[in-house]
Amino acid sequence: MSAWGRSYRYVGPVELKAAVRPGGGGCRIGSAADFGGWIAERSAAELAEPFTFVVGMDGVLRLAPRRSEHVACAGGDMVLSAGEISFVREPDGWAVSEVSNQSTGYCPDVSSWAEVARALDDVELERPSGFTHEVVFRRCPDCREHNIVREDDFVCVFCGSDLPAAWNVDPTT
Repeated sequence: MSAWGRSYRYVGPVELKAAVRPGGGGCRIGSAADFGGWIAERSAAELAEPFTFVVGMDGVLRLAPRRSEHVACAGGDMVLSAGEISFVREPDGWAVSEVSNQSTGYCPDVSSWAEVARALDDVELERPSGFTHEVVFRRCPDCREHNIVREDDFVCVFCGSDLPAAWNVDPTT
């Protein structure tokens, strides 16, 4: 665990991480002013769909277009959380309308919400009280495949083995 919380290293396809270039990554959003400048540059088409996000190891939100890989948004680094996020314009400013931990490259636990909430609060964005769509990730202890648990059915979709109740995606943690 880091000073912030559990960290997640990239566990997705190696070729996606290999494609990450130095100096790339999502737009760092460390303040309300950063967010205001970033959101003002988004088109209506971009705002109509979710964005890729990560919370870096420094606790700062980073945003990228939806079709961006999370590992690219993170610049190849470890993260405190990752997923997809949508924004809506309200009378008194911007707010988060939807947010999930949907990242099959990092497979963050639902407990990573605390880091997302902190990063959004730092940017002074209104937000929900938790992920609006929680994704439960587990690694099968038998075949080692990553699974998304649906409807509390903790059974591996690849080999039929039972999946653990606790998050276990990264074998190094």
